[in-house]
Parts: sequence; C-alpha cells; structure tokens
Amino acid sequence: MRKIIIFFIAIFSVFAVAFQFKLMLENSVQSLLETIVRFLSYFTILTNSIVAVYFLGIGYKEIVKKLPSRINFDTLTAITVYITIVGLVYQVMLRHTWNPTGLQKIVDELLHSVNPLLVIAFWFLNLKNDVLSYKAISRWLLYPLLYLIYVLIRGLFSGFFPYPFLDMTAIGFSRVIQNCVVITILFLMIAAVFVRLSRRQSAMKSSGDK
Repeated sequence: MRKIIIFFIAIFSVFAVAFQFKLMLENSVQSLLETIVRFLSYFTILTNSIVAVYFLGIGYKEIVKKLPSRINFDTLTAITVYITIVGLVYQVMLRHTWNPTGLQKIVDELLHSVNPLLVIAFWFLNLKNDVLSYKAISRWLLYPLLYLIYVLIRGLFSGFFPYPFLDMTAIGFSRVIQNCVVITILFLMIAAVFVRLSRRQSAMKSSGDK
C-alpha cells in the first residue's frame, strides 16, 4: 500500500503540473517568460511541484533502488499542510468560479482534490510515534507568507494576481488583507490539527506500551 501511494502521488503530481503548464502555454497571449512567471505564481503549482519532487525522491529510493527511506515527519507534515490548504481553498473559494472541461478538468481535479487526499493518506500511514511541536507551525508558515508577499508585490507592478481573492485592483486592498488573514488563520488551524493528531497518536502508543 505504501509504495502504491508513493507511486501514484509522484505520477499524478508530475502529470498534473506538466499538463497544466502545457495548457497554459496553449492558451497564453503573454510572452514565454511572462507565462512561466505567471505559471509559477500559483500556490497550487508551487505546492504540487514540491509534492512531485518530494515523492519522486522517496519513490526512486524505495521503488527503484528498493532501499528503505527514512521519513522526516516534520517535513512530511509541512508538505501535507500545504497541499491540504490547496485543496480546501480551492473547494471553498475557487471551485464555483469556473467549470473546466476535458483535459483541464482532469488536471484540475488532480491538482486540487486527488493529490491532496493521497498525500493526507500517506501522512496517516506514517503517523506512528513522531511527536510534532506546535512551535514548528511558525516555521511551516514561512513558505505561504513569503508566497503572499511575493504575489501581492508583483501584482502591484504587473497587474497580475493569480487568484481573485488576492486581486487588489478588483476587490481592494482592505478586502485582500482580510482574505490573507482568513487564509493564515485557516493554515494555523489545519497545522494545529496535524500536530494534535501526532501528539495524540504518540500518547496512545505510550499508554499502550505501559
């Protein structure tokens, strides 16, 4: 089961990111450089790319080399939190904004639904005696905060905002800040849930060993 999940996460994430880039190139009226920059301005793409690299590394070692890989549970949890945010924000704030069809529909579901669920499943498979610290959440928050700062500053100069809830020209600065606060709170809550689950599992294991 473990190797099967690793395999599918690696394949699905690479496929989804690659074909999303292909679709974006086909529909873009921007220069190649600008298209690439915009493509890499989506949190969904960046996070699924992180997932792809991470699970390709694990898959290469465990499936190709047939060697055991030691999972850094802190790193795995951070990635799981990020991809969970991708899934939740899409389902709640973005799914209703468009209706993709064909290949775009498949890619869309892989990026925002299938991959998040598979990574969460893999996280639970590795939930053993690892005790995560709530202090780690502040470190995990660095990536999404830097992302928000980047896209907002670039958007002010380029006029391009990857998501409608970050579009200052359309909804105003104060509304965007409110949205960022809500997303940050959501991140903290989700991260806290994962930390709590790890600590609960460790406590149950310790009680069972007595």
